[in-house]
Amino acid sequence: MSSSHSGNNMARVVIFAVVLAIFAGYLLLWIMTPTNTFRKTWLTDLRTRTSSTYFGTTQGATYLVFTFPILFIATLGCVYLHLGKKTSENHTKGSSTGESKLGVWRRPVMVKGLGIVSRIELAFFLMFIALLLWNFATYLTLSFRTITPFSAAKSREKVWEAKLDSTALRLGLTGNIALSFLFFPVTRGSSVLPMFGLTSEASVKYHIWLGHIVMTLFTAHGLCYIIFWAATDELSEMLKWENTGVSNVAGELSLLAGLFLWATTLPRIRRKIFELFFYTHHLYILFVFFFVLHVGISYTSIMLPGFFLFMIDRYLRFLQSRRGVRLVSARILPCETVELNFSKSIGLSYTPTSIMFLNLPTISKLQWHPFTVTSSSSLESDKLSVMIKGEGKWSKKLYQILSSGSPPIDRLDVSVEGPYGPASTNFLRHDLLVMVSGGSGITPFISIIRELIHKSQTMKLKTPEILLITAFKNSADLTMLELILPISGAPSRFSNLGIQVEAYVTREKQPTIQETKGVRTVWFKPNPSDAPITPILGQKNWLCLGAIIASSFIIYLILIGILTRFYIYPIDHNSNKIFSSSSRTVLHIFFICIGIITASTAAFLWNKTRNSKETTQIQNMEVATPMASPNSLFYNADRELESLPQQSLSQSINVHYGERPDLKRFLLERKESSVGVLVSGPKKLRHEVAKICSSGLVANLHFESISFSW
Repeated sequence: MSSSHSGNNMARVVIFAVVLAIFAGYLLLWIMTPTNTFRKTWLTDLRTRTSSTYFGTTQGATYLVFTFPILFIATLGCVYLHLGKKTSENHTKGSSTGESKLGVWRRPVMVKGLGIVSRIELAFFLMFIALLLWNFATYLTLSFRTITPFSAAKSREKVWEAKLDSTALRLGLTGNIALSFLFFPVTRGSSVLPMFGLTSEASVKYHIWLGHIVMTLFTAHGLCYIIFWAATDELSEMLKWENTGVSNVAGELSLLAGLFLWATTLPRIRRKIFELFFYTHHLYILFVFFFVLHVGISYTSIMLPGFFLFMIDRYLRFLQSRRGVRLVSARILPCETVELNFSKSIGLSYTPTSIMFLNLPTISKLQWHPFTVTSSSSLESDKLSVMIKGEGKWSKKLYQILSSGSPPIDRLDVSVEGPYGPASTNFLRHDLLVMVSGGSGITPFISIIRELIHKSQTMKLKTPEILLITAFKNSADLTMLELILPISGAPSRFSNLGIQVEAYVTREKQPTIQETKGVRTVWFKPNPSDAPITPILGQKNWLCLGAIIASSFIIYLILIGILTRFYIYPIDHNSNKIFSSSSRTVLHIFFICIGIITASTAAFLWNKTRNSKETTQIQNMEVATPMASPNSLFYNADRELESLPQQSLSQSINVHYGERPDLKRFLLERKESSVGVLVSGPKKLRHEVAKICSSGLVANLHFESISFSW
């Protein structure tokens, strides 16, 4: 077994080295793109060598140097992650050899406009900005050299007008670089992000940064052209849709869709009017579609990898969401919080801090909301749980439906996407885990604690001590601590874990025992049409995803090659007509969709057939609905013998009223050699913990922010 793991690790090292080499070459292309060396020497020679009747004179070169490398990296990433599933993912102290060297670079820093970022993130962000500035400056320098009073007069323009025209074009070209990376962070089932230790949830902030950069550059690009056309009395150019080349109308429609989308991403609008943000964000479809029509498919192929991988992920999510899932029960807390417990297949595994997207047609047929998974796939092999705090219209409506009891609800239709989470976790490398949460921010820590319960009791591994510091507004919110233990399946010897909970109630001076029901459980009747949550691509999901990426792109290339050779090429070369750029673009989009739908549907149906036997077995094992409710830590519920884990947990909880935690004291006085500091909750709390950990007063704190609101 050890030799097998050693072989897998060696293969992963080789794959990662190849990926880094290819990605370095890809970045080198972006650095060289604005130079004369690339445009007049490299690209000319490459187009000569790749010119064919199947992909035209320019398309083949773009596929080779911009599209293929990233899709190849994504495919290699699938193999890398599949091999990682076979190796031990339990990192103990000292297992990360480069941890101490990277410790300084992983420390958080506060940057206005960016929030909490590590020094590594800040360094890469500054390098990316430098890449954009380099491209824009080089483009302008080379183009301005060719603009003289004579050349401007020849075009019936003034020198400043010619320079404005050139600047407008170069702003668009620079914006395309940011657009090439825009969709990678929001590809939830990506194989690229986890290969570099990232998740789509944590990477959403990169998507936000890139989105602001893209829209700033594209807006400036459009405004400069409007000013140029107005100065040269050519405003009629705004209404032109050329048969070949760039279409101005398509570009304007794309920009308008982007501006509407951009306006609703302002934090105040996004948080207070989430529905407006959610629905308006779907304008990305029009933004991308008209952008492709604007620049043509040949140039779009430079940005194609990000679009392509996102489309595959989006279609797979669509397939998963078409089937209702089996909702087993709901735990209802008096603080307007519910825990939904779903049936899942034993083969579905996920890591702590994963999230899952839910859709409840009873509330809204279109809205999807992300929630943190509180269960552990190791501890609860056949159940998956999420916690939902009633903080918005959607979540409050759900709480009302479940808690009203009049009429009593016995079934709830639910569709899911996910779960999505990190490829692996390394919590075991620390001596102590300090978890700091505010309100519903405790949710991701519940999944970590449940996972550590499994590792300490079942796997007999040495786990770090846990210090949970959590702040709530009201004493009713204390019942969230009930969810630390699952509804069933917790080991009786829970006290071996080593956990201490310091709970703070900030808005109450003393305990106020409300005359309300404690934690109540609602059990739902099974429905034959519902199924347990299963991995959409089966046990070998990464290999299956790699096959989808490769086969869908090959299908697209074959179809477009046949179309170009036997339909477009004869029109362009054997008649006076030129095939319309817009028609060519629409056909390419159509064949991309065919390739993705064909490969993804085939993989989905094949895995669905394989999962059907396990689904049938789970449904046959359904037992009568239990009527007892779990015991309570904070209400006077009758305790039974199996409530020993709850008793052990209650002895580890200290409740403080009318005060806030002294985070500096809790963090700076820790003497352990390695302290993992995890924070989740309001922005102000996360920033406070980040400042303490970045102060440099102690070197044993390893900071990690878990944020789902960005």
